[in-house]
Amino acid sequence: MKTMLSMAFLFVATATFSQQDTSHWKRKGNLNLLFNQSAFNKKWLGGGTSNIAGTVNFTYEFNYMNKDWTWDNRLAAAYGLTKIDDQSATKSEDRVEFQSVVGKKAGENWFYSGVLNFKSQMARGEDNEGNYISHALSPAYLQTGLGMLYKPSEIFKINFAPATGKLVLVDKQFTEEGPSFGVDQGKTSRFEFGASIHLYAKYEVLSNVSFENLLNLYSNYLEDAQNVDIDYTLNVVMTINNYLSANISFQTIYDDNAISAAQVREVFGLGINYDF
Repeated sequence: MKTMLSMAFLFVATATFSQQDTSHWKRKGNLNLLFNQSAFNKKWLGGGTSNIAGTVNFTYEFNYMNKDWTWDNRLAAAYGLTKIDDQSATKSEDRVEFQSVVGKKAGENWFYSGVLNFKSQMARGEDNEGNYISHALSPAYLQTGLGMLYKPSEIFKINFAPATGKLVLVDKQFTEEGPSFGVDQGKTSRFEFGASIHLYAKYEVLSNVSFENLLNLYSNYLEDAQNVDIDYTLNVVMTINNYLSANISFQTIYDDNAISAAQVREVFGLGINYDF
């Protein structure tokens, strides 16, 4: 019931704000191609394996602010490939995420809020042994919740939703022989109800160096509430000029329903940027 109310709240807000003066909107986007390479000829005595990797990153934000209302939306997607020596290219990154937070002012920098978060992937995935374990939109994660938003500025905001519904969706082919991504054998979905925290903080430590932090926490009231799901991403951008930058992306995920261990991803390379 709480989930349905949250989605209805967001739907009404969307319909209302879409009719508002466009002067209250702020929009920005970035398209980034991250590239890194190592190459060795056959005479290189130190050893080494030639490899090449590339990742396309896309982010787009469209945020609304007018009197007592705020509405922040962020779409992020990334896809990367790695080719090692004569081997076939393999997927190194694949993610798509959309987050929407709408708020009605409750006090200075505080808002009553509704949040929607969707995460998934775009292409087929394999484990280290070459087994087919996922594909587009499987798994997919959907969260909706009601709570409070603290937003003193556009570069720092934290949303706490003590009433959050979470839905995990997996194609039935991945649960035929056992559970997958927390979904029980023979099923295609898993519902949870708990609390969530979403934090966004961006800082410029130097005139050309920025640190962007994204943290998502979730606790399931219905099962092992003490086991908090963690998803943290740090994006470091060292700007060279308007089109070139050195980029570092670090992400760690802990979700004991998927795997009882920390997942870690790190990417570093030269980025070609286009802002719009």
